[in-house]
Amino acid sequence: MTTSAPVRFGLLRLTDSAPVIVALERGLFRELGLDVVLSVEPSWANIADKLAYGLLDAASLLPPLALAAALGLRGPPGRLLVPMGLSSGGNTVTLGREAAHAVLERTEPRDALAAGRRFGEWLRDQPAPPRFAVVHAFSTHNLLLRYWLAASGIDPDRAIQTVVIPPEQVEQALAQGRIAGFCAGAPWGELAAQNGSGKVLLGTSDIWNAHPEKCLAVAAPWAAANPMAVRALLRGLLQAQRLCERTDMTPWIASLLAQPPLALPRDATLACLPGGGAKEQARFAPEAVAYPWQSHAAWFLSQMRRWRWLAADNCPEDAAKRIYAPDLLASAAAEEHLAWPAADRKQLRGFCDEAILDQDWKAID
Repeated sequence: MTTSAPVRFGLLRLTDSAPVIVALERGLFRELGLDVVLSVEPSWANIADKLAYGLLDAASLLPPLALAAALGLRGPPGRLLVPMGLSSGGNTVTLGREAAHAVLERTEPRDALAAGRRFGEWLRDQPAPPRFAVVHAFSTHNLLLRYWLAASGIDPDRAIQTVVIPPEQVEQALAQGRIAGFCAGAPWGELAAQNGSGKVLLGTSDIWNAHPEKCLAVAAPWAAANPMAVRALLRGLLQAQRLCERTDMTPWIASLLAQPPLALPRDATLACLPGGGAKEQARFAPEAVAYPWQSHAAWFLSQMRRWRWLAADNCPEDAAKRIYAPDLLASAAAEEHLAWPAADRKQLRGFCDEAILDQDWKAID
């Protein structure tokens, strides 16, 4: 028996949509009195627009896009809140056959910066900046790609031509030679490797270990009007994250994601789930993933300011406090018997550029 109107939930065809699909398939939302109706969208822009115009109540979203939409960096400011994280890691930097042959021909790069140096050598031999795809300008993928290139001594605004292609289209674009490589979420890098259209150079966890990837974004007016539905949604997703992190569940989840409505390639999806064997795997453990750290939001915003997408006088920390809403998760986490952090910030670690480890985000300009 449901306790509210249907929740319109948007997502894309990606491996890390697993918690939403699992929660539906296992009846977790229904047991909590919630009717969730999926809307599988063709692009991140579609999801952001539908959230802004009230056509979706909630969505799996890219944290930088949620922040950009809420701040009006891509149109009128949308009233969005981010109450939890949904996944960690899972993206790959994937090269087409030509670039992969040159960069990976002799030996596998031993770390992200070594891979960056090899990639930079290949870039210097190109007659023009090659086309490299990301899934949205305001994406984790674009910011981590740019961070890695800059840390490797490569100017991302000059050395490559960045284009935006929806994730489910990047492997085909690579196979057709329309791009030289991409940074996108699973399973599309693994599919390129399995199809022979490209090779994975590194995972984004090699750039920032255990980085936040997808988040739950909710329309603030809907959340204010439906607090019980928000709590039920959070609890269902927390329960599903536990299941998605279990390696014994991985084959079943891969088969589930291979069915409509996502219809993902099963073998590639299987490899990218926990224990699946791919170099880069999506992770879902709620204790490590779900808490919406405001220091994570501040880092994404500081990178936007670094690349002059955000005005210099805009304080990332203030914006993070307005948009990230850990208080919404607190009661749901307590009911699920999850440990709760004592602070809403933590020191950021795990970057490929070790010099960043002891710096505050304010130093990144």
